Amino acid sequence: MRLILFVCLAALACAQEGPRIGLIDFYGLHKVPQAKVRQALGVREGDPLPRSKGDAEERIDAISGVVESHLEAVCCDAGRMILYVGVEEKGAAHFDLREPPDGEVNLPEDITTTYRRFLDASEAASRAGQTKEDLTQGHALSGDQEVRDIQQQFIPIVKTYLGELRHVLRDSGDEAQRATAAYVIAYDENRKEIVNDLQFALKDPDAGVRVNATRGLRALAVYAKLHPEAGVKVEPTWFIEMLNSLSWTDRTQALGMLQILTDQRDPDAIEQIRERALPSLIEMARWKTLPHALPAFLLVGRVADLPDDQVQAAWTRGDRESVIAQATAPKRKK
Repeated sequence: MRLILFVCLAALACAQEGPRIGLIDFYGLHKVPQAKVRQALGVREGDPLPRSKGDAEERIDAISGVVESHLEAVCCDAGRMILYVGVEEKGAAHFDLREPPDGEVNLPEDITTTYRRFLDASEAASRAGQTKEDLTQGHALSGDQEVRDIQQQFIPIVKTYLGELRHVLRDSGDEAQRATAAYVIAYDENRKEIVNDLQFALKDPDAGVRVNATRGLRALAVYAKLHPEAGVKVEPTWFIEMLNSLSWTDRTQALGMLQILTDQRDPDAIEQIRERALPSLIEMARWKTLPHALPAFLLVGRVADLPDDQVQAAWTRGDRESVIAQATAPKRKK
């Protein structure tokens, strides 16, 4: 999918200087004072978004103890943008990505033309409010008939061009080509085999490739839950590591996947979350924007070994901290 950040959405009736900030929230801050990051950021709630994302990140990167920073603007809070400021501190958990490939390999025109038609139809469906998808077949099928018809064309395309899709996904220096391959390859009917291709793409240096790979794996995870006899297994490991990513999109994509993968309370996955990513999960559960914080909060509740309905009740009464305290308490021996 097209990943567009810091855009001026028509629905916001943006002023000439750009959309205004409704909320600023942070992640990755455990040692560096938030006040220092806010000062380096140079904007506050009510201001327009930074004129230069790169310049703002460079100022934050210059703070002692900061390895790297990342700004991501997300719509919306009362018609204003939510600005997320991610920071990776020295010695913090790190989600490692591969170096970009540099091969001069491209997909056949059949694939790229069909994918462009899919993007255009998806955007039109989204503007019309049609965003529902059926994931039960192991790949996404839109509730919009035009989009669904194009998606179904990917099934025979993969049969014809599976080798080319894999080659581009691993070796193409063109990130748009790799993102296309990551989306289309998910329609391969050999679901057990395609999991490895999509999990490989989760560490691609391009965020759009990782988003498309996650979308494909989400449908496979739903299919695996409905059809355990099929032997399809989506591993939680990389999604747990993504909770430590500098990218807000990575983190939120990982939250959605881990809700599916821990739905049956897989003890190994939950213990891995506790060991590898609990501090990151807790800071996301404290985010100011409630729809963004809730998925993380539900996972914190699962780490605390609490029933989902009990966690939902705590959320409804505004009591996040009691659940967080139970998740961080020393484990009792069973």
